[in-house]
Amino acid sequence: MSYGAEAWTLTKKEEQALLIFERKIFRRVYGAKYGNGEWKSRTNLELEEMSKGESIVKWIKGQRISSLGHLEGIEEDMMPKKIFTQELERARRRGRLRKRWKKEVERDLQVLGVRRWREFVADRKKWKGIVSIGQSPQWAVVPMEEEEYTKPRKNLCVITATDS
Repeated sequence: MSYGAEAWTLTKKEEQALLIFERKIFRRVYGAKYGNGEWKSRTNLELEEMSKGESIVKWIKGQRISSLGHLEGIEEDMMPKKIFTQELERARRRGRLRKRWKKEVERDLQVLGVRRWREFVADRKKWKGIVSIGQSPQWAVVPMEEEEYTKPRKNLCVITATDS
């Protein structure tokens, strides 16, 4: 189901469809619950508690962040890097602009509170910490020291580079 998900750009509608499908699968796996002499379907809140806040959409965003680090680490003369950095000059299509992968990943990093992400890519240990935070169940912004970003915190984390 998620083959090549690191290359996807998801609209809100597509994210919702993935979450609905995920809940459908969870309901099938966990089954209905029996209480007070009747069977009841599990609520969305119960399913979220059982999955500990993890979701396919968060996993996909983490995979995209990981792929961004991989692409930035590739040598400049390699074909994937050339394709990633190349800017095409052509007339804009009519209608709404299509989502761009790079912009989506940068937005994901902004939500995480990561500034100047190119500085973090050079250090694999720091980047791995950012990727693990991107795949964590809940993203929340709290102030942290620069050295603390790799320490796991329960549902709380933010990555910032020192401003110069």
